Amino acid sequence: MSIRLMTTAAALALTAGTASADYALTILHTNDFHARFEPISKYDSTCGAEANAEGECFGGSARLVTAIDEAKSRSDNWLLVDGGDQFQGTLFYTYYKGKLAAEMMNKMGYDAMTVGNHEFDDGPEVLKGFTEAVEFPVLMSNADLSGEPLISDSIMKSTVIEKNGEKIGLIGLTPQNTDELSSPGPNVVFTDPVDAVQGEVDKLTGEGVNKIVVLSHSGYGVDQRVAENTTGVDVIVGGHTNTLLGDMDDAEGPYPTMVGETAIVSAYAYGKFLGELNVTFDDEGTVIEASGAPIIMDAGVTEDEDTVSRISEAAQPLDEIRNEVVAEAAAPIEGDRGVCRHEECAMGNLVAEAMLDRVRDQGIQVALANSGGLRASIDEGEITMGEVLTVLPFQNTLSTFEVTGETLKAALENGMGQFDDPEDDGRFPQVAGLKFVISPDAPTGERVSEIMVEMDGAWQPLDPEATYGMVSNNFVRNGGDGYRMFVDAANAYDFGPDLADVTAEYLADNSPYEPYTDGRITFAE
Repeated sequence: MSIRLMTTAAALALTAGTASADYALTILHTNDFHARFEPISKYDSTCGAEANAEGECFGGSARLVTAIDEAKSRSDNWLLVDGGDQFQGTLFYTYYKGKLAAEMMNKMGYDAMTVGNHEFDDGPEVLKGFTEAVEFPVLMSNADLSGEPLISDSIMKSTVIEKNGEKIGLIGLTPQNTDELSSPGPNVVFTDPVDAVQGEVDKLTGEGVNKIVVLSHSGYGVDQRVAENTTGVDVIVGGHTNTLLGDMDDAEGPYPTMVGETAIVSAYAYGKFLGELNVTFDDEGTVIEASGAPIIMDAGVTEDEDTVSRISEAAQPLDEIRNEVVAEAAAPIEGDRGVCRHEECAMGNLVAEAMLDRVRDQGIQVALANSGGLRASIDEGEITMGEVLTVLPFQNTLSTFEVTGETLKAALENGMGQFDDPEDDGRFPQVAGLKFVISPDAPTGERVSEIMVEMDGAWQPLDPEATYGMVSNNFVRNGGDGYRMFVDAANAYDFGPDLADVTAEYLADNSPYEPYTDGRITFAE
């Protein structure tokens, strides 16, 4: 063989070896942080300095800073992303809106995030300010933004970033029903996630990108549907349903959950875990290995001192409000979404009774609270205003209105409309002055029966023709969580007191408060 042929063969061998080299990437991820900049309790609510010092708290930005830095040091090739809902959940958001979230995410070095439904809670204007403050792209593929000039140029459907010489395509998703869940305004049109993702995958692969990660604030079930019905998606980083994946007892599935060749991951919520997925691609961009686990942010993770100081500084304007003790709880008040979105719960009873108590003398008989508005539990002992605001962070006001019994029945059926959907969106009704029976296996629209209304101290069957006075919050009254039947309700007044204030006053009047359930919502045998 000639020297020239030998050289050519060697070059071909080298080229073939390079072409078949595997590519390893560590994907670090968070989701549904909800402004939990300070450590949280096991109930995902306020955890004081003393409890934190005793090792009883979780999460907080200072732990995340440390954990992210340590995880980056374990890998020479990492990607840090977020699955949406940085906004809303504590007084930090109420006071700073998206500014503190942007500051902390920039500090941690995020590469990208997707838009969660709560990023729209204060309309496109606040979201625009956030996108201008962060140093990374904010993504959302399944929305037509052309009619909303505030954000049409600041949010991309997808982007490409380079890591260790390889291009990674990133695609964003938000819930298709965000117009029901939040306040995006009339100019943002949300579309089907499968079609949106496939469209961006086709665009990216046409540009030669063969490693694609979807940042999906759409829920574990939708993530699986997207994986099943698209081609070319390698990893889906989830959010929205606060899903914990892993091998712990309360996990909803394996970490990662493999659907075909697509790896799905999610890390619960509130900064309680940092997801760490180690994924290996072959030269064609196919995932050939994926493993990892959510890392719990407990006392074993040292808090970054500079971040502790910065969050303490940011907390100073809030402390007077949230440290006020308003009542005492005789036992823990259950407000976990896994309970309240599927059955009567103690927190739902508390909030619904507080609403009804406030306006009963106005001729109101029935209260309805959407479970999606209940964001935490409260532990036994002193209850601070900060804890109440963590449960009810949305600054919703009391709304009173009148509906017929037929409309009230339709509202309860709406509350059961997604009862068997793992991506339940918070429409399950917690009630006062009302009791009913659920038949979960019945067809949608026929699941509620034996509806009784308390009238003048006695229970009476619901009369479809009668008019009832109702109280809810302004979000529900204006059609949120699918309650569109209330939009045209008679004698509607949406400008009552703040729901958190009403609940705090009710707790104070009934302290020490004894949480309870009493069978007002039961299941057919």
